[in-house]
Amino acid sequence: MSTGSGADSAPAPTTHDTPDDPIERKSSMFSSLKVRNYRLFFLGQVVSNTGTWMQRIAQDWLVLSLTGSATAVGVTTALQFLPMLLFGLYGGVLVDRLPKRPTLLVTQTSMALTGLALAALTLTGHVEVWHVYVAAFAVGLATVVDNPARQSFVSEMVGPDQLQNAVSLNSANFQSARMIGPAVAGLLITGVGTGWAFLSNGLSYVAPIAGLLLMRARELHPVERAPRGKGQLREGLSYVAGRPELIWPIVLVGFIGTFAFNFPVYLSAFADEVFHVGAGTYSLFNTLMAVGSVTGALLAARRGTARMRLLAAAALVFGAVEIVAAVTPSLWLFALLMIPLGVFGMTVNVTANTGIQMATDPAMRGRVMALYMMVFLGGSPVGAPIVGWITDTYGARVGLATGGAVAALAALTIGLILARVGGLRLAVGWNAGHPRVRFVPREEREELARAA
Repeated sequence: MSTGSGADSAPAPTTHDTPDDPIERKSSMFSSLKVRNYRLFFLGQVVSNTGTWMQRIAQDWLVLSLTGSATAVGVTTALQFLPMLLFGLYGGVLVDRLPKRPTLLVTQTSMALTGLALAALTLTGHVEVWHVYVAAFAVGLATVVDNPARQSFVSEMVGPDQLQNAVSLNSANFQSARMIGPAVAGLLITGVGTGWAFLSNGLSYVAPIAGLLLMRARELHPVERAPRGKGQLREGLSYVAGRPELIWPIVLVGFIGTFAFNFPVYLSAFADEVFHVGAGTYSLFNTLMAVGSVTGALLAARRGTARMRLLAAAALVFGAVEIVAAVTPSLWLFALLMIPLGVFGMTVNVTANTGIQMATDPAMRGRVMALYMMVFLGGSPVGAPIVGWITDTYGARVGLATGGAVAALAALTIGLILARVGGLRLAVGWNAGHPRVRFVPREEREELARAA
């Protein structure tokens, strides 16, 4: 985000105590919705996000239908996130310089036009797989600016006191749409075809565009935009590199986003190759995962803290559940495991997002969030073809298990690094007759050892 006034600034915590210190923001679960501008934004995103999920499901299924290849689905995912990998940091620099609301009007309109173009090609029977590739890449280009702009615009709508609650509700919003979108997409695909899902997505952007136009500019929290200047990209990278509370969570979500979050590849392959079911069951997998994701996001909205130890623990459990899902023989057990996958995956996402935003100076927020989104989403161009090849060559079960193993190993390694940077040590003891393993400050561990 652009440079803000002192009242809007969230001072970055010091390096020596931040990696595990909680960031306190106590509030009711829906407190940020009391802000009119954010309420308009939130409602618009409900509609648009539903359309986005409809297009994602339709896009993956269309590519699989046209090619019969999980690798092709992976290529589509890669093309959608490749622009973020290539240009994400430059998008963050632009976001820090540009006014957020007009910027979002441009990006949302461009994504609407892309959806409508893909709908026209599909409904007229002229669609080919390369059309889907081009559309995915075009959406990715818009996302380079749209994602950090939306992330940083939240603070301008609600201010620093409601930021954590609004970030959590944004995630709940996105995942609530994930419950509706795949279900509607499944009905449309099986009933009238994928083209209607693309058309619905294109039209859904009317809602967020209207919301942006109806906002009251005087009620926004004013910020000073960063001027044009040399070295701003390097300045942002140096800022992150010097703060363990920023760099290590970004590294962790990078590993998870690259290898473990490639669900378009994994779930379409499980539906088609392992359980031999259709688009309806594939959308059911996504819907059940969204149920868990909404639960995880709402729990985060109530929690009021963003602990790095919670981030590492949730990532470890997320990886473990993926491994269990990979080996389960039953369709319905596999489907039910999508719920805890959603809970822990969203806990990782919200905890990392909130912790990074709250620990970042507003003057750097656009660049830092662009780096975060670049790593989290931009890793897909690297990971999706790899896990798609593993899935095609060795089977969907091996592909999913590999993603889970990478997530678990990264969580364990980075969790230990964060604990060491924060001066924490492992303490093993008993509590009410049960073993208890936890990280505690070095001084507390020494006191426990002396007491023993």
